[in-house]
Amino acid sequence: MKMSENGLMVLKHFEGCELKAYPDPGSGGAPWTIGYGCTGPDICEGLVWTQPEAEMNLLGAIAERERDISINLRGLIASQGQFDALVDFLFNKGPGRKGVKDGLFTLKSGEPSTLWRKVLIGDFEGAAGQFGLWTKASGQTMRGLVRRAAAERALFEGATGAEAIRIGERAA
Repeated sequence: MKMSENGLMVLKHFEGCELKAYPDPGSGGAPWTIGYGCTGPDICEGLVWTQPEAEMNLLGAIAERERDISINLRGLIASQGQFDALVDFLFNKGPGRKGVKDGLFTLKSGEPSTLWRKVLIGDFEGAAGQFGLWTKASGQTMRGLVRRAAAERALFEGATGAEAIRIGERAA
């Protein structure tokens, strides 16, 4: 599957696009971020991108997350909205620890998160309820993460991109 325009709309809305690198809002430092939430070893203070560079890097990052989700769903049928929400969630949170069984959505302990375990057993209602638990950075609840989690849940439950954004913006 591929992320739909609805999913891309939500992701772009909540990531925003900054063409000059900035420190992580949760830590005030690393990781440095640029474009639509891109991080990595080459992203550092003072780096500047053009809009086409930001778009190109976003599409590459999304393609990686789409592959990760598709491979790890192991044939489990997911709706387009569920897939979009999972791709957005993984884009925002990162893929977790490498080399861990079911390596997506892993906790610091290396265990799969409850959200991912519920998806893998087809408990989509239970999985939807897990998005709202992922709203902290550096131990602090972040207003932007509360909004994004509400929008991801709405997408997961079948809302359009515009509806999901409205729901997210009203959440905090």
